[in-house]
Amino acid sequence: MLSLTAKSACDGLLPLTIGSVSAAEMGLPALTALGCRADQQKALSSALKTHHGLALPATQRATGKASARCLWYGAQYLLIGPKPHASLAKTAALVDQTDGFAAITLKGRHSREVLARLVPIDLSPAVFKQGHSARSLLQHIHISITRVSKDGFLILAPRSMAGTLIKDLKSAMQTVAARDAL
Repeated sequence: MLSLTAKSACDGLLPLTIGSVSAAEMGLPALTALGCRADQQKALSSALKTHHGLALPATQRATGKASARCLWYGAQYLLIGPKPHASLAKTAALVDQTDGFAAITLKGRHSREVLARLVPIDLSPAVFKQGHSARSLLQHIHISITRVSKDGFLILAPRSMAGTLIKDLKSAMQTVAARDAL
C-alpha cells in the first residue's frame, strides 16, 4: 500500500544562511483568509480585538506579533497564528489557507538589500516601517512582505512557488554576501 508523508512547503530547502542573512521556514499553526465587505470592517475589527487581541490592519499594514498577526492582503486580510474564533464568521468569509502558503522569515543585517534585489518596493526603514505589509510581484510570483523587526521580514508566497522563491532568495543572498565581502 502507498504511504504518503506530509512535507512542509520548504522541506529540504531551508534553513539557509549566507553572509549575514538567514532564511527559515516559519511553521504556521493556522493561516486564514478573512474576506469582508467594507461595511463589515468595523464589526470584524471589533471581533478580532475581542477574541484575538488584534485590530484589523489599515491598507499595507499588519497588526499583532509573531504568535498572532493580521495582515492586509489586498481585498482581504490574513489571520496568522490562531484558529479564527467562530464569531468572526458573522462578519467575514473565513477560508483556511494554512496549506496553501509558504511562510519564510528573512533576517539579518543585509536582509533589506537581499529583498531590494528582488522586488520593486522601497524597503528603507523610513518608508517601510515595522508593521508595514505589501504585496508585490517577484519575477512571476505574487508575494506578501511584512517587516516584523528592524532587520526581519515575513514573506508569504503560494506553496507551489516555494522552490522558485527560495532559489531567487538564495541567489540574491549570494550576491549581497559577495558584495559585502569586497
